[in-house]
Amino acid sequence: VLGSRGLGEVYKRQSTTSAAGFTAKAPSPPEPRSSAARQAAQRALDALAGHAGEVRAGDGQAFKVVRVLLDRDGASHTRMTRTYDGLPVLGGDIVVHQSASGAWRGSSGALAGRPAASRPEVGAATAEKRAVAGQRKAEGSPVLVVEARTADHRPRLAWRVQTVGRQAGGTPSRVLTSVDAATGKVLLREEMIRTEAGDGKSLYTGTVPLETTRSGGTYQLKDPSRGGTYTGDAENETDLCVLVWCLRRAPATVFTDADNHWGSGTTANRATVAVDAQFGTSMTWDFYKKVFGRSGINGDGKGSFNRVHYGDGYANAFWDDSCFCMTYGDGDGTNLGPLTSLDVAAHEMSHGVTSATANLTYSGEPGGLNEATSDIMAAAVEFYAGNPADAGDYLVGEEVVLPGFGRRALRFMDRPSRDGSSHDAWSAETKNVDVHYSSGVANHFFYLLAEGSGAKTINGVAYDSPTSNGSTVKGIGRDAATRIWYRALTTYMTSSTDYKAARVATLAAAKDLHGAGSTQYTTVAAAWSAVNVG
Repeated sequence: VLGSRGLGEVYKRQSTTSAAGFTAKAPSPPEPRSSAARQAAQRALDALAGHAGEVRAGDGQAFKVVRVLLDRDGASHTRMTRTYDGLPVLGGDIVVHQSASGAWRGSSGALAGRPAASRPEVGAATAEKRAVAGQRKAEGSPVLVVEARTADHRPRLAWRVQTVGRQAGGTPSRVLTSVDAATGKVLLREEMIRTEAGDGKSLYTGTVPLETTRSGGTYQLKDPSRGGTYTGDAENETDLCVLVWCLRRAPATVFTDADNHWGSGTTANRATVAVDAQFGTSMTWDFYKKVFGRSGINGDGKGSFNRVHYGDGYANAFWDDSCFCMTYGDGDGTNLGPLTSLDVAAHEMSHGVTSATANLTYSGEPGGLNEATSDIMAAAVEFYAGNPADAGDYLVGEEVVLPGFGRRALRFMDRPSRDGSSHDAWSAETKNVDVHYSSGVANHFFYLLAEGSGAKTINGVAYDSPTSNGSTVKGIGRDAATRIWYRALTTYMTSSTDYKAARVATLAAAKDLHGAGSTQYTTVAAAWSAVNVG
């Protein structure tokens, strides 16, 4: 699996084999963690045998604890991955929910059946040919996996093939393709570079505070108070990567300054967009820390880094798990300017949070939910920051668009179809469109949940949000809506969560936070129905 993944509160223990024939184990932690988390993890592993039917456990399977989330009342939510005969079961991840006493409260997962023994009828070479498309190139050797992230969630033996190339606009691309080992059919393609589609101009948020590091007689744009996050100059170069190894990385030369006063407010000074990127990183870090108690993207207190001035006229931004970094282009100067706005920075960092938690597959409906999570959290960070130069709104990338783009923003959460491509409501076609457009369903749901339907003006921006069923939705407020989404992401969603499962996950989160009979719970249900997810 490519990319960095957080382990959270985990522990080391001898593997145990259950009466049902599967193995339960957990990885060793980077440092000692709470005994409560260790006990909860062991309770969850021990409980699997008694609920093998529910979690689709059986002979040849092994489960591994990757994270434990503890509620204040002692209830636990233990996230696990699984293997079958030593092969990773993609889409077989589960979350086990238990009370403080260890009573079983259910599980979250999408697997439709137990993996069964089979041999590949299609060879690795054939699978590789099926996976290669366009100008792409296969890298490495195909490996066997059990793929269960398809629409029917049925586990199938598959070849996983990695191809590399470039996305439209020049963004680096690493795609993992699962090819059915029985039929040769392509089951799923997943882009591992998380991109923010579109171009944008620099966001100048006025004079902003920056925490820096003094080194000799100069200052570095490196924040020791936020895990060592820093911003570097890519010097208009690009990456050249093969598989998980990069033959050449665009540099990230840390910005330095003699007097600790950075940038000039114009693009004539290369440090100006570095200020935007670093400020965006700081605000996003603070938001997750103060609102959710999450320290950094992985929850381990370690910072990521930014690269600005990537490529020549590159009009995009992206998060990359393999470098644990955000990368920003300068835009093309016609449609988009530098893509270092506050909401774009928060969007890209939130891709990292998703990777470290639910790890939503970047394809189909899970991919739309992945993108929507970043849009939702980006809006929440904007409101949290309270910066007068960039007041909070439900527009995505409004600061980076230039007149040539033809719209005032990249995306619109109140009525996503205003961008000309995004879906306002779910349909059978939603899973087939680009993830930046299928995200519209969840973006619209979130807006309705937070603000309600109909016309409204917030911070000088006019909104008018429709419902697909003609209903009227009264919002519960942005803070409550954001907490429900985050709880659903980190506690109930898994890699294969689709829109139907997202409804279940957010209802479970609302029940946890507010109770099953609460206004918040019923509004979650109403908002999903209003975007045709029932």
